[in-house]
Amino acid sequence: MMKIAVASDNGMITEHFGHCEGFMIFDVENNQIVKSEMIDNPGHRPGFLPNFLNDMGVNVIISGGMGGGAIDIFNKKNIEVIVGASGSAEVAAEAYLQGSLKSTGSVCHEHQHHGECGE
Repeated sequence: MMKIAVASDNGMITEHFGHCEGFMIFDVENNQIVKSEMIDNPGHRPGFLPNFLNDMGVNVIISGGMGGGAIDIFNKKNIEVIVGASGSAEVAAEAYLQGSLKSTGSVCHEHQHHGECGE
C-alpha cells in the first residue's frame, strides 16, 4: 500500500505546504486510488508536519510550494516531494500515479515569499 498526501484547501492544491487547511490522503493499491480522506492540518511548526505525515505512513507529498527545511526532512525520511503542482488534489494524485506529474523544485524561502510561493 502506498499513501499520497496532497496539501490542500477545499480539495485544491495549496500554494504553501505549511499553511494548508489540511491534507488529502490517498491510499493506493496496484497503482489505483482505493481510499481518500481529508486530514486537518494539526499546526504549522518547523519540522512538525513532515514527521506527522511520516508517522501516518505517507510515501509521497504533493504541494504548490514548500520550504527547504520541510523538503530536507522529507528527503531524510525517504518521502518523495512533488512541488509546483496546482489544481485538484485528486487529479494531481492520479497524474502522479500515471507518471505525468513532476516536481518543479519550487522552494518557498522561509516565509519571505509574500504570495509568490509556488509560482
